[in-house]
Order: sequence, then structure tokens, then C-alpha cells
Amino acid sequence: MNSPIMIACAHGTSNTQGAAEVNALRVAIAELRPGLDVREAYVDVQQPDLVDVVAGLPEGEPAVVVPLLLSVGYHVKVDIARAVKSRPGSAAAAPLGPDHRLAALLDQRLREAGTTDNDVVVLAAAGSSNPNAAVSVEEVLGQLQALRSNRIVAAYGASAKPSVPDAVAMLREELAGGAGAGESAGAVDVGGRVVIASYLLAPGYFHDQLAKAGADVVTEPLLPSATLAEIALDRYDAAVAKMRETPSEPAPEAAPAAPEAAAAGAPADAQEGGFFKAVRRFVTKYFPR
Repeated sequence: MNSPIMIACAHGTSNTQGAAEVNALRVAIAELRPGLDVREAYVDVQQPDLVDVVAGLPEGEPAVVVPLLLSVGYHVKVDIARAVKSRPGSAAAAPLGPDHRLAALLDQRLREAGTTDNDVVVLAAAGSSNPNAAVSVEEVLGQLQALRSNRIVAAYGASAKPSVPDAVAMLREELAGGAGAGESAGAVDVGGRVVIASYLLAPGYFHDQLAKAGADVVTEPLLPSATLAEIALDRYDAAVAKMRETPSEPAPEAAPAAPEAAAAGAPADAQEGGFFKAVRRFVTKYFPR
């Protein structure tokens, strides 16, 4: 089969810079894979809406929806899954995270922000009511901890705890030698700063909120970076491979007609109905109520 269409589906944002960087990500994906049909779609805020994009696909053309999202959540489990289910021949890829390359990119952003070994770090994700999203963030947290000696905790912008402001306050207290300090603080040296590592794709509402959380430093989001385009193509390729490995389900076989029905040229259910009518007449005749 030909290469399926890639629907690169983002959340959507009203932030002009954020929207431009997500569009640039789609361009980077197409440049890495010449000839691949990469289409734009969103689950919120922006147009075109994913449902409309899926509905407008050419008849018979396979497609893979690649979530330009960092973890599993409502939009992946509900919005994208529902859109894919509505059209045979389409599939959903996994979101961009977790991935060790994202941890390396977070480490790069921390170094760009001048983070030192004395600083403490809040890994700030958008958050989701889906518990699997927090599991994904915790996996990236572990990968980032393997790259850095800093004390690092995960926190969320919404729908999960701790919140980013609460995590910042906790680490601030640890640095000051307050009630949160001690064994729980690990190898923190007093005098460091609280740094927020923005585990967000691009500028937008959630990234704006990080500046209000009370940290000393907030890193830039993950975009722009060619790493995200590479991960998106890996997710696409994995989904395509799975589509090709999964045999199409054969059409259910029709139940064989009963011999009597076949001989008479009548449907089996008609013959069955005639049998029960005969039994009913027999009972009524010889065993009247």
C-alpha cells in the first residue's frame, strides 16, 4: 500500500508564536520525508478540526493521525480515537512522549538557561485527568534525572498534583532550610535557584502560567527543535508498520442453509418457522387448554 497520509494533529493555541512553531514542525516533518502528505489538524482552539480533516480524506486513502502532544490524555484517548474510529483505514500513532530524546532536549534547555548543579528543578507539564499522562511524565523525569545531578520534581499546570506553584514553593522552602528540607531534599546545596523546566511543546497559555509560578528561571519550550520532527516520524512509521502487520478481518461467512431449505429453495429461517407452526398446531389439536 502507498504511504498513508500523515495527519499531524496538535492541541491548538491562540498564541501566534506557538502556532507558528507548530506549523514549522509540520514543515520540518515534510522536509525529512519528501513525498509524504502531511496535513494540519487540531483538537481545540484552532482550525481545521481533526474530525473535519478525517472526514475530508480522499476515498480509500489510508491515514495515520500523529498526536503532536507529549503524553496520553483526553485528546489522545477520546478525540483522536473517536476520529480514527469514524473512518476505516485510518489509525492513531502514539504521542511524542515519553521519549529519551525529549529528556535530552529538556537537559539542553536547562543548560541554555544557565542551570547549575546547585539549582533545583521543577519539570512542568500541562497535566491531564488521565493517570497515564502522569506516568509518562514520571518516565521522562527519570530519564532527565539520569542526565543531571539536580533535585528534580514533576508538577502540572492543571488536572494533576502537585501544581507547578506548589512544587516551586516546596523547593523554595527546601533551599531556605525550612520544614521541607532534610533527607527529602537529597543533595541540594543552599544558595541555588528554583528553575522550571518547561515540558511543553510551544509557547501558549500553559507556558505563560509558568512565569507566574514564582520560580527564578523558566526554560524555553521544546520547540523549535528537529528532534520533535524525528520523533513524530518514528511514531508514524510504527503505526504504519502495525497497520501492515494487522490482517484485515474477513467478512463473516453466511450460515449454511438447512438441507430442507436448500432443496425447497427457501431460506432456513422460513423452514424453521414452519416447523414451530406445525408443532403449535399439533399441541393445540391434541392438548387443548
